[in-house]
Amino acid sequence: MDVWIHWGIGLAGSLAVVSAAYAKRSLSVSGAAAAIVTGTLLFGWGSPAWFGSLIAFFLSSSLLSKWKKAARGEAEGGYEKGGRRDAWQVAANGGLALLLCAANQLWPDPLWLAAFVGALAAVNADTWATEIGGLSKSKPRSLLTGASVPPGTSGGVTVLGLAASACGGLFIGAAAYALLQATPAASRLAADAGVLADGLLPLLLAAFAGGMAGSLADSAIGAAWQRMNRCTVCGKEIERAEHCGKPAVRIRGLRWMGNDAVNVLGSIAGSAVAVGVWVLLV
Repeated sequence: MDVWIHWGIGLAGSLAVVSAAYAKRSLSVSGAAAAIVTGTLLFGWGSPAWFGSLIAFFLSSSLLSKWKKAARGEAEGGYEKGGRRDAWQVAANGGLALLLCAANQLWPDPLWLAAFVGALAAVNADTWATEIGGLSKSKPRSLLTGASVPPGTSGGVTVLGLAASACGGLFIGAAAYALLQATPAASRLAADAGVLADGLLPLLLAAFAGGMAGSLADSAIGAAWQRMNRCTVCGKEIERAEHCGKPAVRIRGLRWMGNDAVNVLGSIAGSAVAVGVWVLLV
């Protein structure tokens, strides 16, 4: 395929998906711009499978964020970011995946694809845990202390949320493998062929482990170091810088450790664990 046609398909596909997401208010203006750049580069440097895996994450997480939104109102009210992703959220969730794709372009190896799947599995598992876990009838418990915490507290986990994490990671592994199978041989990269040759099970296990590790790391880092504030009006503990129309006051955590930084660290942890599992199995 001519290189310009290849890049043109990536741009057209990114524009189509992002336009639909923007219309559904899943992306802000800055988020839409960042998503178009990320998607185009991922398709251009990778293959349809790499691009499609990112789309699988984005679509599944966006649909979940719209599902029973009112039922998650209590938890979501304190989150730093809402369901409409901005450029920083796009970078936090897809930036590492893009870097891994670029690394594979420069030094082709199936390990890069395993790391890529682990990074996406981590952010997808965390998103599913947040969206589905927010519907839990039982109160979350702190991952660090085990104590019961209010819904929406950073570092709080539920059994439902942990199950959602597992499913979110497996979903990315299954989607990536299916997309690799569906990609024409002429469009596959060396990494694609290497992963296909090793079969579905290693990729699923790597995605599962990466997803769980990334999601748990996200919760642990959030509980230990994420910046948390208190509303000066209602007294609620929140991630947001403002609440009830007034600036909130920082009560703990590192000043620079916002939700996006936590997501980046979680995706790094998921990617590293996925690579470790892949090396052990393959």
